[in-house]
Amino acid sequence: MQRRQAEPYKIKVVEPIAVTTPQHRLRAIAEAGYNSFLLRSEDVYIDLLTDSGTSAMSDNQWAGMMLGDEAYAGSRNFYALQEAVRDIYGYPHVIPTHQGRGAEHIISQILIRPGDYVPGNMYFTTTRAHQERAGGTFVDVVIPEAHDPQNRHPFKGNVHLGKLRELVDRVGADRIPYLSLAVTVNMAGGQPVSLDNMRQVSAFCRERGIRIMCDATRCAENAYFIKEREAGQADRPCRDILKEMLSYTDGCTMSGKKDPLVNIGGFLATREFDVYQKATQLVVLFEGMPSYGGLAGRDMEAMARGIREMVDDDYLAWRIGQVRYLGQQLLEAGVPIVEPIGGHAVYLDARSFLPHIEQAQYPAQALAAALYLDSGVRAMERGNVSAGRRPDGSEYFPRLEMVRLTIPRRVYTDRHMDVVADSVMTLHRRRDRIQGLNMIYEPPTLRFFTARFEPLGGMLAAD
Repeated sequence: MQRRQAEPYKIKVVEPIAVTTPQHRLRAIAEAGYNSFLLRSEDVYIDLLTDSGTSAMSDNQWAGMMLGDEAYAGSRNFYALQEAVRDIYGYPHVIPTHQGRGAEHIISQILIRPGDYVPGNMYFTTTRAHQERAGGTFVDVVIPEAHDPQNRHPFKGNVHLGKLRELVDRVGADRIPYLSLAVTVNMAGGQPVSLDNMRQVSAFCRERGIRIMCDATRCAENAYFIKEREAGQADRPCRDILKEMLSYTDGCTMSGKKDPLVNIGGFLATREFDVYQKATQLVVLFEGMPSYGGLAGRDMEAMARGIREMVDDDYLAWRIGQVRYLGQQLLEAGVPIVEPIGGHAVYLDARSFLPHIEQAQYPAQALAAALYLDSGVRAMERGNVSAGRRPDGSEYFPRLEMVRLTIPRRVYTDRHMDVVADSVMTLHRRRDRIQGLNMIYEPPTLRFFTARFEPLGGMLAAD
């Protein structure tokens, strides 16, 4: 029998959370337009909306916050961050940003010209939006298995070299400013990329003079999956695997709000000095001085320390293990989820969960709202609403229509996961009672953040 693993930390401070009534939740979700993003946090019992900026920091990180050097330029905390990035990621040049999308904006403005094509192993919402605003066209080159929620390929985030080659042959390497390589792939269910695939992709791109820019937001979790699943990697520390992973890339955008265990912050890192110089010009215009990039010194110090904590093998084993603990309960109960279970979240397969709701009626959005109504658990839609519209105004209708149960790092215990599992399993038993939604307000971009809905049948679910 496999022994159970406890959290590799002790709890020093607690934050009380309130259990709300069904009547309170019904009023709250209606006022929020059935969009979990628009709920007040005080109305949420267990918050699985995102793992972005929701981590619990360590005592070492909090101690570092007290050492913030708030100089306008040349803060010593910037140099601590620079040293951590060089040591753990291996990039010589780093520019702090207020969060990951600040780095996405800067690199898109520097490298993309109107008419360019940006291949990537599945899109991410803000990344694609910045690429399109800069005049580029995103092209999905992920392997087909990534679009099949029940396929158990161990590295569903891999780049399909055939698709990439076809794009290069069709448009020419000079129209491809970079390959956008995500590790792990969020929209596929937190799925990793293998070292072998990265090596092959790197060789292909370097032969043709194409940069590889990595979305390294959850790279430490990807390193753990490589250690666990890829032949010959089991005895290597995740820290070493991570360094090799990123050696196959030319730079990265990074949200410090995920793996580095902080509540705000990010950075752009690169091996190219000329890209770094151009970035220092734009960061002054949009973020702040190149040595703080929209962050306080104390935030940079916390991120520098979190970067070193995130590659601890015991921590990563527990982190991935807690996500699996929730996912395994749902699988055993017959709840359809994306497999294999990913690194930062369990993804409910809303199309299989609610087969009676057409995709045009936003089944994932409806399921997320029903989950909150049942138990006060807040989750996130990752399907048609997130995909948005094509340039011609039509809906994307992605193959994956999911609800993401995103687990913050070092915040909840497994008992909280039990509560989540019980609620999801209850909804699955009563799934025929859940109704679809009609979108009554749609913003022009990134609609999933602020769109509003109403139940098609006048109510979301029958009692």
